[in-house]
Amino acid sequence: MKFSDFQHILSPERLNRYVVACGNDTRKAMSLYRLNLNLSQEVFTLLSCFEVSLRNAIDRELTARYGVDWLRDSVANGGIFDIASCRDSARIISKAYNRLNRNGEYTHYKLLAEMEFGVWKYMFANPQYRATGQILLRIFPNKPRSSAEIQYNNTYMFNELDGINILRNRIAHHEPICFARRQPQIGTVYILNAYQNLHKLFMWMGIDSHSLLYGLDHVQQVCNRINAI
Repeated sequence: MKFSDFQHILSPERLNRYVVACGNDTRKAMSLYRLNLNLSQEVFTLLSCFEVSLRNAIDRELTARYGVDWLRDSVANGGIFDIASCRDSARIISKAYNRLNRNGEYTHYKLLAEMEFGVWKYMFANPQYRATGQILLRIFPNKPRSSAEIQYNNTYMFNELDGINILRNRIAHHEPICFARRQPQIGTVYILNAYQNLHKLFMWMGIDSHSLLYGLDHVQQVCNRINAI
């Protein structure tokens, strides 16, 4: 495809950063755009596996403590999230439950699947962490012990998950992930750091991520191709 057609379809505003980063070489800019899409697909695969793993680990802990319908029950009168400090979580859960129930489709597992990543992230915010019994750090049995320098507490985990949430939203909103942070140049340091962080959190959860993602994880290879442009 000619660059003029490529640009007409995707918009000059979207492609300008790619053109600048490639020294005004439009053929390289098109290649970079396509590789960014490839990288986004690769990273989103890892994010999807991590989100499901995190969700299921949280579900196992809270099912054992509060019963199989704990998520539905959490927003009922007197439920664990029926408090002012958890109203945002309660609103999201209630909206999803009401929709499923109205359509006669409610099951606990369907309600779990309706939750956005932010719901699981906020399980480690102070109000939700306290409301769920301060037990959810158990899902990270291999995390380091806290020290005077670093406290590996719920706030630490919230911040880790917030970084993943930001990356997830960038990809979901079609933002590029192949550039240096706040710089008009090619760079994969940000995404490789996030990639290593994902594998670290899998390990903290006691999950062999390399076996789980066998045949699916090509992030390093795509980053190498991007850096070679």
